[in-house]
Amino acid sequence: MALILVAGTYLLCERILALAGYFHPIVASILSGIGVFYCLAGKTLVKEVKAVFEAVDRSTEEGRKQVGRIVGRDTSRLSPQEIRAAALETLAENLSDGVIAPMFWFALLGLPGMMAYKMVNPLDSMIGYKNETYLYFGRAAAKLDDVVNFIPAILSAWLMIGASYLLGLDGENAWRIYKRDRKNHTRPNSARTESVCAGALGVQLAGDAFYFGQLVHKPTIGDPGRPVTAEDIPLSCRLMTLTSVLSLCLFL
Repeated sequence: MALILVAGTYLLCERILALAGYFHPIVASILSGIGVFYCLAGKTLVKEVKAVFEAVDRSTEEGRKQVGRIVGRDTSRLSPQEIRAAALETLAENLSDGVIAPMFWFALLGLPGMMAYKMVNPLDSMIGYKNETYLYFGRAAAKLDDVVNFIPAILSAWLMIGASYLLGLDGENAWRIYKRDRKNHTRPNSARTESVCAGALGVQLAGDAFYFGQLVHKPTIGDPGRPVTAEDIPLSCRLMTLTSVLSLCLFL
């Protein structure tokens, strides 16, 4: 399933662009531009995370419902602090998945590579579950996601550290927490950007969470210096935006 969907996406996109180029190169360029627009999710990600912070300020229950749109864990028991932290984790992790990794694969393989990556990423989320029923069925998709995100995740973390210094955040602490906590996750790439975000803002992320009604023990990322507050949203969004701009300059 993983092979057919990913390879099929690449080949179909490549054939469509080739057919468009047969009529005129400008047609292929326009299609590429449209494809890139739909493959980059930075604005949508910021919008969803802001909505979580606004919802939890209105009520805890509304915040739980809103954060459930963007995380895979059970949200029915989350406190306001945990809701905000979960939203920040998603923002940091998906900076790589939603913005930098697609641009990385576009730089290497053009729009077909970018589209193939965008098939790998949600495929892992849809079938890569660690439970008895789907453990082996989703394993190929999960491992493939780890491979294609490895270099982009490292680049994302390094660029985010640079952006932390440029924005006047705690870049030194971001580097320190990155070196210490970048592997504090069951997945090899997820904690890289989360650790930088936690260090730059001086907060603690991750930790134990419920999945499918079962408590899963997970290490924390960052130091428990202070709780996550509403003021962290504009800071983290500026951090993500500048990191995206730096990555765009790099790939150009």
